[in-house]
Amino acid sequence: MAQGQAAFYRRLKRMYSWYTCGFIIFVLLLALAERIGMSSQWIGYVFMFASIALYAVIGIVSRTADVTEYYVAGRRVPALFNGMATGADWMSAASFIGLAGTLYFGGYQGLAFVLGWTGGYCLVALCLAPYLRKFGEFTIPDFLGARYGGNAARMIGVLAAILASFTYVVAQIYGVGLITSRFVGLEFEVGVFVGLAGILVCSFLGGMRAVTWTQVAQYIILIVAYLLPVVILSTKVTGVPVPQAVYGTVLQKLTETEQTLFASPREREVNALYKARADDFEDKINGLPASLDIERTKVTARLDALKAANAPAKEIAAAEKALKNIPRNEIDARKKWGEARTLAAGKAQPPLAHSVAHAGKDAAESDRKRLNFIALVLCLMIGTASLPHILVRYYTTPSVREARESVFWSLFFIFLLYCTAPAYAVFAKYEVYTNLVGSTISTLPGWVASWGKVGLVKIDDINHDGILQLAELTLNTDVIVLATPEIAGLPYVISGLVAAGGLAAALSTADGLLLTIASAMSHDVYYKVIDPDASSQRRLVISKALLLVVALVAAYTASRKPDHILFMVGLAFSIAASAFFPALVCGVFWKRANKAGAVAGMLAGLGMCLYYASITHPFFGGDIHNAWFGIEPISSGFFGIPFGFVVLVVVSLLTPAPDRTIIGLIDHVRYPKLGGSVHAVESGSRTDR
Repeated sequence: MAQGQAAFYRRLKRMYSWYTCGFIIFVLLLALAERIGMSSQWIGYVFMFASIALYAVIGIVSRTADVTEYYVAGRRVPALFNGMATGADWMSAASFIGLAGTLYFGGYQGLAFVLGWTGGYCLVALCLAPYLRKFGEFTIPDFLGARYGGNAARMIGVLAAILASFTYVVAQIYGVGLITSRFVGLEFEVGVFVGLAGILVCSFLGGMRAVTWTQVAQYIILIVAYLLPVVILSTKVTGVPVPQAVYGTVLQKLTETEQTLFASPREREVNALYKARADDFEDKINGLPASLDIERTKVTARLDALKAANAPAKEIAAAEKALKNIPRNEIDARKKWGEARTLAAGKAQPPLAHSVAHAGKDAAESDRKRLNFIALVLCLMIGTASLPHILVRYYTTPSVREARESVFWSLFFIFLLYCTAPAYAVFAKYEVYTNLVGSTISTLPGWVASWGKVGLVKIDDINHDGILQLAELTLNTDVIVLATPEIAGLPYVISGLVAAGGLAAALSTADGLLLTIASAMSHDVYYKVIDPDASSQRRLVISKALLLVVALVAAYTASRKPDHILFMVGLAFSIAASAFFPALVCGVFWKRANKAGAVAGMLAGLGMCLYYASITHPFFGGDIHNAWFGIEPISSGFFGIPFGFVVLVVVSLLTPAPDRTIIGLIDHVRYPKLGGSVHAVESGSRTDR
């Protein structure tokens, strides 16, 4: 058996080595084609459809009707390749597309994502991965059901897994629509469903087996796509092709550029104009509802005057658009004008320096930022150690030892991207501040208009001087990585490569998330609760049907363009951390934790997290002014996690201790050669159903 595993490992290394060489040759051939005249649109088409076709082929070749292969890839994925698959599963659209953008705008504050997401794997290695692999079975709710007896904890685990994973997967499919709409020219809504086809062809046909081998291929694409542009940019700016080592010198230059730029008279003039605009919106909000009628009358009169004077069609069209955009009622006015006021107020003063830690207008704001930084790091760390689609990857290794090793490889492959993201942000910002700001608006590079069409770049010449000031430029966080090759003037094939990498990141994570949702519903609800005698074939049919339904619902939700990617992902982490972490950690390390405590703790943690998000984030109708201690809604788990722990501990101590069967399971999971059996616990807990 060991020899067979070794031969399988050698075959995998040989196959993926050839694949990597082939991918590099493919990119070089496209670069050559661009030089001899291939259009950028065709380059985008080739990258996108070649990528999806590749993933489809892997999915078809890896199709399976075996339950163990479908749910956990036959438990024979070597540590190195499981680390790569986990890295791809982890490198979501938020990491690939959004992280560098967050560092671009947040500077030091954005490092909370780097620290939280990487630090979480230390918790995975120490607290969960080896113990879950020793437990075996298929899903995280499986562990909860066995450890705490009966189906109450299992069903709450299913609910939390669906909530966290669905929130996360919508963000990935949104990222797919974003990439396809820009680089292939498809409508955003169409691009969402085209990307969905690429997702389904892997997870639908082969489950975890197909997803695993596709994710290894996707990791190779996404890491090359992420590193290559910033390496070229580093060479261009510093002459050194190691951006992680030299971006500090560029950061120093950027700091000097910031000081000059923020103090310039034209920039201060623009800041003052935005301050006046923010005050105007404040007056309008305070004057509601009368101010809405006044605004509608004013715009209507302007439109009538333009028509009467036979003004140019462009001016009339602009006035008609302004009339159409007037809020429909007082509630709509408060929302739209409030958002516009917030945007203008943010541009009424220079942005914070990139390298300043927790900078604020006063000591209170600095303290609030410091607290939010710590809260976000904690939520992301604990959320990383709680996400079902990540934890289930450690069920796929041949042994507990390889589960531990695969955590190391996961962290290494993730480190390659995360240690590059700060450099990405600095180089992109330096290019924008030195080569774009101060340019004549009529001669701006083509990428500004291209990304403007999909709503990610906006120019507002508020002082009408025809020169672009920093405050007049609005960039969405999601555009920084995707547009950096164009910002730096690199060949379009590099842009296409970045798009392929972003697509790989989004599809790989979406595959894992959809499979997690479908597995929770088919295995933990249908098989474990509704029909324990269902055949393997029936279980797989149910899983695939549910996967298809969930995928279509997620795609429809993403096509509605919900909140930005990074918030949705952050909320998913808070949900997972609040619902799962107390029950999982106490389930492994505290024998006194029982079913009543776990059920109460999971419900309390999840409920607190969702409640706080609902009262603080506008997406749910909340208001940030309702925040406790100034904690932002992305860190809702900051309250859900400790609340879940406290409730679990208190209720467990007030109710009877677990029986000897459960204690045996804990010993079996914790200690290499002590007793306890998963199957014994499962059979013993049937009477509790």
